[in-house]
Amino acid sequence: MPSATSQEKTGTTPVFQLLHNKVRQLAVSRFSEPTPIQQLAIPKILAGKNTLVISETGSGKTESVLLPIFSKLLDVEHKPIAVLYITPLKSLNRDMLDRILWWANKLEFGVTVRHGDTSAHERKLQTEYPDEIFIVTCEQLQGMLTGKRLREHLKNVKFIVCDEIHELVNSKRGVQLTLALERLKQLADSPQLIALSATIGSPELAAKFIFADNDFEIVNASAVKRIELIVESPFPKKTDRIFAEKLFIGDSVAARLRRIHEIMKENKAVLAFTNTREAAEILSSRLLLLDKEFPAEVHHSSLSKEVRIKAEKEFKAEKLKALIATSSLQLGIDIGSIDLVLQYQSPRTVTQLLQRVGRSGHGIARVPRGIIIAAEAEDIFESAVIARKALAGELEPLRPHTKSMDVLAHQLVGLSNDEYRIDPSKAYEIIKRAWPYKGLSRKEFDNLLEFMEQLKLLWKESGLKRSRRALQYYFENMSVIPDSKTYRVIDMTINVPVGSLDESFVAEHNIPGSTFIVRGKPWRIISMEEDKIYVEPATEIESAIPAWEGELIPVPFSVSQEVAKLRADIAKDIKRGVRCSDIANKIKQKYPVTSPSAAKMVELIKRHITKWPVPDEQTLLIESFGEYVVLHAPFGSNVNETLARFIAALLSAEYGEAIASKCDPYRIIFSGCKPDDIKKILLGYKAADVATILEKCLPRSSLFKHRFIHVAKRMGALRKDADMSKINIDKIIDLYWGSPIHTETLNELYTVKLDLELAGEVLTKLQTGKIRIVECAGLSPIAEFGFRYELHDIAKPDRPEKEIFKLFKQRLMNTRIRLVCMNCGNYSVSSSVKEVEDEPRCPKCHSKLLTSVHPAATESQEIIRKRLKGKPLTDDELKKLERMRRSADMIIVYGKKAVICLAGRGIGPQTASRILARMHIKDDEFYKDILNAEREFVRTHRFWS
Repeated sequence: MPSATSQEKTGTTPVFQLLHNKVRQLAVSRFSEPTPIQQLAIPKILAGKNTLVISETGSGKTESVLLPIFSKLLDVEHKPIAVLYITPLKSLNRDMLDRILWWANKLEFGVTVRHGDTSAHERKLQTEYPDEIFIVTCEQLQGMLTGKRLREHLKNVKFIVCDEIHELVNSKRGVQLTLALERLKQLADSPQLIALSATIGSPELAAKFIFADNDFEIVNASAVKRIELIVESPFPKKTDRIFAEKLFIGDSVAARLRRIHEIMKENKAVLAFTNTREAAEILSSRLLLLDKEFPAEVHHSSLSKEVRIKAEKEFKAEKLKALIATSSLQLGIDIGSIDLVLQYQSPRTVTQLLQRVGRSGHGIARVPRGIIIAAEAEDIFESAVIARKALAGELEPLRPHTKSMDVLAHQLVGLSNDEYRIDPSKAYEIIKRAWPYKGLSRKEFDNLLEFMEQLKLLWKESGLKRSRRALQYYFENMSVIPDSKTYRVIDMTINVPVGSLDESFVAEHNIPGSTFIVRGKPWRIISMEEDKIYVEPATEIESAIPAWEGELIPVPFSVSQEVAKLRADIAKDIKRGVRCSDIANKIKQKYPVTSPSAAKMVELIKRHITKWPVPDEQTLLIESFGEYVVLHAPFGSNVNETLARFIAALLSAEYGEAIASKCDPYRIIFSGCKPDDIKKILLGYKAADVATILEKCLPRSSLFKHRFIHVAKRMGALRKDADMSKINIDKIIDLYWGSPIHTETLNELYTVKLDLELAGEVLTKLQTGKIRIVECAGLSPIAEFGFRYELHDIAKPDRPEKEIFKLFKQRLMNTRIRLVCMNCGNYSVSSSVKEVEDEPRCPKCHSKLLTSVHPAATESQEIIRKRLKGKPLTDDELKKLERMRRSADMIIVYGKKAVICLAGRGIGPQTASRILARMHIKDDEFYKDILNAEREFVRTHRFWS
């Protein structure tokens, strides 16, 4: 059973005195005195307790575990592998190796690191001559458990250390780790298990997740270290307007960029976090426009390993003053001393904010400092609430995956490899020991075994035995992180790449005609082929989906609820006649915000209550605006996603056509329906109906399809490298309807994207009168935020039509073509369209009979010469000659205009003749027809080419 959490100091005796003499001397030279977490953790670990160690980055947490382990290794006999140190990322391994080596070299212990990049030769040496300490990733542990010789070495393990478990508990990687630990326990004789975590919600649940039924202790020093936090949203200065005009952005945006630049200049080393890769890129580019010489770099997962490591090293060497990153630097990678962490826009969760700010102020005496630069008023509200919760230590509860069938399928193959023909009952017993599978029934287990036999991965006769193909499946799926294909986005108007999209986004949103945002601009999808998506500039930002949407972590229910309550409190004060300045001061007393930030919060509510009631925890506001209906629902990302899909499914069934919806943590927006119909659903359906409706409608959604693909791959129904463009996913879903793949996809969605329980509670409160519905017309100031996208403030506005035509013309005029004389056959020249004369003639024979072909079509002249000499032509040559003759006829009649038209992508003589026959009065109409013809070609050519 677990013990009570330890947060008090363990006696008054310095814990270093408890260590082996050699370790004690090194510890004193390194630390002089123990840090708070070392004071708490060392005695527990020395006593042999399974221990969860919770503390911030830079608190001496790693050494609080290593020192007692080294001390015990010096006191007892041991064989390699004695210590297994498991980390979530390869980059952590590289950093951890340097830190552990310092101690290990002094104490004469061998250390090995093993990850995906380890060569075959190194692996062989590690197997034959293992060191006492092995640092491995979660995935490499899966491989080690299958090796015959390594399994013998793993029997010697005395200590298992699981690092950064806060990154694992809420993921399937964590589930995989719990099963791997149970397999390890089948080999090693009662190893001591130690887990390390940054500040985490639900420490007790995290401990049970890792330690399962074993006794454990929790030592928590996360409350010892205070942090400094402030939310800023500056007012513009006069100088900001100059920069704003230069970038075509608002004055407020320029003010935020200027303030970010000031913060970075004022501090020695600033680590700036954004919530998405695109935000990091755009913020970096805008700062460079503000100061071309400013030493800052970008760091995110889409960049190559070499680029990321270079940025890390330069920042650590103080060659850079700032590093702009995403979650790629959220973990404890050593990048040197950081003065301050800057978060651009709301960090969305308390846990994420604390992990990020914890990267600054390394060293127990230093105070972590963080500044949140919030955008508009809603972002300020959310940031303020999260910052207050962070200072109060109010973290989000954990939400681990349970009964993950895809992870279990993989581990069952592993177990059948560990023990030849393992008894199903024994396998079930081992699986049930892991916390995520406590609720797994024998019927569910047996159903999965039957399904795996259908997939020809396991045979059940006389015990579980893996098939021949199962081993390949096992090694292909050691990582539960889905491989994500990247698609290039091509602006077809100028035929150049404008960005890239992940497979997950494409799978969910790739519908011709739909709009999305990338590189800060809206685009409309024309077509998709292989790894390319052809788009054109769009103007309807309101309906566009941000391409980074999938990267955003959900805003919790508790944060949205407090935002709603804070809005309501401000509204009450305004209605009572309290001065705005006094209300702002009142906000500052409770929330860590600057005066300008508080003033903007008050101003938003002041504008809103002139016509509309404020939506809060007890009031749902429904607004109608044109074709849109806005349901104000301050219930967080996952609850609103659940309600949006539930309501849209019922409305679609009633109307007989698809009803579109989109949501954020504070509202759901519907298109093409009536407010009364939404009210009927909210008041007429019970909590239990939500799951029933979603189970019917979700499997046909793009959201389900994308998750289904990854689950099917993890379960071996699809190859890891399967080309999804050649697979009918609807047929596969029908084939596996009701199977473990189907149920696990729903299970994953209910854990990660949706929240059935809280959504059901909302419906119950509505029907019992605890939440009321108020209906209003028009678009309120608070509703407006739902029609904006996260990056519009630092990105340039969408490209105007005039600029589109200008760039399109430039591209056409710069297109290379080849003019060939069909009269004499002696003239052939490659040039750009703009170099062609208005009425082109052959300089050799002065004929107008010129044809326009592709610049690489050098064979065209030879075909013409053969024809002029009366030589026979092949069928292919005759077709080319006919095409050239038709082009030449148009050039005789229309001159350069025909050359321009034929230079359009996919435009041949037949299409060009239709365009030219329209006799356009205005040039723009002519170019628009060419653009439309190109668009049609891009959209349809893959079907007939």
